[in-house]
Amino acid sequence: MIARAAEPSGPSRECTASMGGERRTIAGVASVQGIGLHLGQPCTLTFRPAPACHGIVFRRMDLPGTPTIPARIDVAVQAERRTQLGTGEAALHTVEHVLAAVGGLAIDDLLIDMDGPEPPIMDGSAKAFLDALTEAGVVTHPGRVDWLVLRKSIRVVDGESVYEAHPALDYSLDVDIDFPHPLIGHQAGHYRVTAEGFRRDLADARTFGFLHEVDALRAKGLIQGASTANAVVLDAAGVVDTTLRWPDEFVRHKALDCVGDLVLAGARVRARIIAHKPSHRGTVALVRALVQHAVREPAVYTIEDILQVLPHRYPFLLVDRILELEEGKRIVGLKNVTINEPFFQGHFPGHPIMPGVLIIEAMAQVGGMLLMRTVTDPSTKVVYFMSLDNVKFRRPVKPGDQLRFEMEVLQMRGTMCKMRGVAYVDGQVVTEAEMAAMVRDR
Repeated sequence: MIARAAEPSGPSRECTASMGGERRTIAGVASVQGIGLHLGQPCTLTFRPAPACHGIVFRRMDLPGTPTIPARIDVAVQAERRTQLGTGEAALHTVEHVLAAVGGLAIDDLLIDMDGPEPPIMDGSAKAFLDALTEAGVVTHPGRVDWLVLRKSIRVVDGESVYEAHPALDYSLDVDIDFPHPLIGHQAGHYRVTAEGFRRDLADARTFGFLHEVDALRAKGLIQGASTANAVVLDAAGVVDTTLRWPDEFVRHKALDCVGDLVLAGARVRARIIAHKPSHRGTVALVRALVQHAVREPAVYTIEDILQVLPHRYPFLLVDRILELEEGKRIVGLKNVTINEPFFQGHFPGHPIMPGVLIIEAMAQVGGMLLMRTVTDPSTKVVYFMSLDNVKFRRPVKPGDQLRFEMEVLQMRGTMCKMRGVAYVDGQVVTEAEMAAMVRDR
């Protein structure tokens, strides 16, 4: 059932919500119900909108005082065969599939009510949670997105689980597993973690286990709610009472688990993650290392990232930072104008004004960053601009100004794009233009 609801109050933190941005929450309320995988207890889980900078927070509705637990690495604890948040009576168990749907949709602010200690397992995948969030409606609201950005590669080893994390312009997973079973063996997959890619490639992949392990796990108090209706169970010969959704459903589910556990970073991750034989314990260790070694950026792209995408260099690189990017739709970038710009030496000496043609060039470079998101390897491509229309210069730009470029896509066909750009200084329009561009091989 879906219903509209006002934003709940919650444990917010200091936030630049008034500065605009593209943080994501949901528009309505959505619930799912069922039994938990390991504890076997019934639970109704309800997703609710949350205000900007609230983060992802669980709330136990069945306990006095409705205690809250944030989905953050500092409250994660080691647990067998699951991801656990908190300890004692208020602990939450097996949250990884719920968080996978949240991470797959890149939701930043969300309140998750539960009337039990463990989310319902549903069919063993993240599909029910993804569908509920989608039906509730993913929306943006003001507030700067937090990005967890790597500046150097790291490696984490936890038993048989080995991880590498490398700096990247987006979020992707390379996962491989190896099980001594004829239906599994060695499986590997590469997944770019976007809403579309997660829904298509990972969301339906179910958890799996082996029939010979059932008695031992249940003796430990685990998999009390497991059945062939909510897990892929394998005996020596094959799959019991179900059919696979993909031949490599097993590695896809391991990637799904990684997406969920990486939400505990408390920010959107920008890195290429390579996971060999990942486990919940190992991925939690990876997240701890990421939080320790990565930096939090309020910008989507810093100058180091821009240098990896645009071929321009001094004195012709005219973009300093990308603040916001909505793929295929819009982008916002900054250019800081200083007296040290080489063009000021000859352009109206004594009365320095930034040449209008260079304002347009800076605007075009911001648009080029948006267009280059459509290609897999930016190092092999370049953006050529094809036309300019309706160019207007409203006021001069001087040293000390900060240019804010807001570009909106008017039309996109393949590698060709038409955009409208507006440049602002202190909130006032200085330049407007429409332009067309295309991506070509270098």
